[in-house]
Amino acid sequence: MTNAIKPFAFQTPGSLTVEWGGAQRLGALMSGWFEARRLLIVTDKFLNESGMLDPIRASLQEYGFAVTVFDDVVADPPEAIVESCAALGREQGCDAVLGLGGGSSMDIAKLAAVLLIAEQPLSDLYGIDKVKGVRVPLVQVPTTAGTGSEVTNITILTTGETTKMGVVSPRLYADHVLLDAQLTVGLPPVQTAATGIDAMVHAIEAYTGRHKKNPLSDVFAREALRLLAGNLVTACQDGSNRAAREAMLLGANLAGQAFSNSPVAAVHALAYPLGGHFHLPHGLTNALMLGPVLRLNMTEAAPLYAELADVVMGPSDEGTQGRAAAFVDFIGDLMDRSGAPRRLRDVDVPQDSLPMLARDAMLQMRLLVNNPVEVDEATALRLYQDAY
Repeated sequence: MTNAIKPFAFQTPGSLTVEWGGAQRLGALMSGWFEARRLLIVTDKFLNESGMLDPIRASLQEYGFAVTVFDDVVADPPEAIVESCAALGREQGCDAVLGLGGGSSMDIAKLAAVLLIAEQPLSDLYGIDKVKGVRVPLVQVPTTAGTGSEVTNITILTTGETTKMGVVSPRLYADHVLLDAQLTVGLPPVQTAATGIDAMVHAIEAYTGRHKKNPLSDVFAREALRLLAGNLVTACQDGSNRAAREAMLLGANLAGQAFSNSPVAAVHALAYPLGGHFHLPHGLTNALMLGPVLRLNMTEAAPLYAELADVVMGPSDEGTQGRAAAFVDFIGDLMDRSGAPRRLRDVDVPQDSLPMLARDAMLQMRLLVNNPVEVDEATALRLYQDAY
């Protein structure tokens, strides 16, 4: 007799389209998704000035879309970016939003879709389920294979010098997501490595989460990790490899759906202070903290690590502890081969800042409670020292 299934809920965007080159026919796709035609594209200056938007804009205009581009998105976006984005959209009468880019662009797009017509100020949206009313149609198109932001219901904003706050709501789920791996072909190797490892962290933490782990998120996490682990090095070494790029983008997407329903834990909690104080990319900070946290969690998560070892390495008769240790070693070797920085000292984090980082990590209790092993300030400091 099997164990009874614990109650769980699983939420995700309305539709997903996977198509190589699909961004070049976005007009045809989006014209069938909704009637709105005054579109606000949320992106960054690099993507806009690189020419990547040109064929996309042409396709949209061919199908009757009036396009307004907001390209002031930056990493770790502050509140002012959201406010100016929404203000531009209102000024131009926009009635739909397209997020195009990395996690920051897609996060800003989520809130812009709400704020274009919301009666609530941004300050009232922080927290869980604080967003009221409706929003305009929202489409997300990622250009990196990492954050999974296109399928999550959370936006993180920088609210002070180093502090961040989140908006979490089902209304932030996109109506439609397009995965066009052709858009990721120009991503440099180091960024490919960092974003790919970020996605692997999402899958691992979703699979080992203490509270909301569920059968469906497990399926997504396992398949995500299989795709990511099997293609990370190839994507870093041969960025034009279509099969590897497609596998990485789909893997990141599946990992995003997994952790949106079974939240992340200590890796992310320790990564956030690194990003806040030293302005390091989010994917890179996750990569730096993954190894130490995996080793810490071995005491509780070994059976689950052993299951993931079968996913990435194939079946084995090895015992649980040995198999779990092999998984941790496999992930470490994979990160080494990807070329991503592995030590805090390699990215100029001062050693005397580690106690401060440990204190700040304690502000992330909403994530730390999901970790298989309890993390207090002393433990956090040991993890930063391990990563140094």
